[in-house]
Amino acid sequence: MFGFFSNLMGGGAGNEALQAVVKDNAFLVDVRSPMEFAEGSVKGAVNIPLDQIPYQLAKFKNKKNIVVFCRSGARSGQAKAILDQNGFSNVTNGGTWNNVREAVSQAQ
Repeated sequence: MFGFFSNLMGGGAGNEALQAVVKDNAFLVDVRSPMEFAEGSVKGAVNIPLDQIPYQLAKFKNKKNIVVFCRSGARSGQAKAILDQNGFSNVTNGGTWNNVREAVSQAQ
């Protein structure tokens, strides 16, 4: 139960769970601002800022797994909630971009 709330509120997925999702060719989405994204992100990630998620839902369609992440995990928690509300059940809150970057490097 606590894992559910942690994942929803921005705690992010556990490292092994995140690695498994990443290994399965997840669609990696950095929900930070374009300026933050330009300063560094995860290899292979796309930048869809949190405020654009509701307008960019088509980009998430037909993705087997989706991992959203940001600086602290808070915005990615909000992005996951928006995607959940729009019928996407395959979304993982990866938490921080450093956490996802580490999972990507360990999954390779």
